[in-house]
Amino acid sequence: MTTKLVIGLDGQGSGDRALTYAKDLAERIGDCELLVAYVIEWSPYSFQTAEENAQRHKRREEEISMAKERIVDPAVASLQGAGMTASGIVRHGDVAHTLNSICEKEGGHQIIVCRSSEGGFAQRIFGSSTANLVMSATVPVTVIG
Repeated sequence: MTTKLVIGLDGQGSGDRALTYAKDLAERIGDCELLVAYVIEWSPYSFQTAEENAQRHKRREEEISMAKERIVDPAVASLQGAGMTASGIVRHGDVAHTLNSICEKEGGHQIIVCRSSEGGFAQRIFGSSTANLVMSATVPVTVIG
């Protein structure tokens, strides 16, 4: 049975620590698939005009494309270059909820995130979202220092 690890990246250097840990763990497990995930904080609740919502949707799609190109694709290429089975995904939403949802939908067995960074994901979520992820995830969560 293949083990699937979901790696939550933050777009900062700390994401490299999470990738390194996941790569090492995958090598130890053997039959392993890695899913690199990046979540862009996004609230679905907004009181705007139809025109503003259209612009918001366009920005959302641009953000997804940019995050995939700059953060997720290089991480996936690095893992694949090391001979690992890896893919990537970018979503908008609440970080803790979205990472757990990705893991559930994709059949993940564990989520790996980094607890500190120069900014971005971990800085935004260390107090609330990391704790929420750890407390509410349906699979084990490994938080890398």
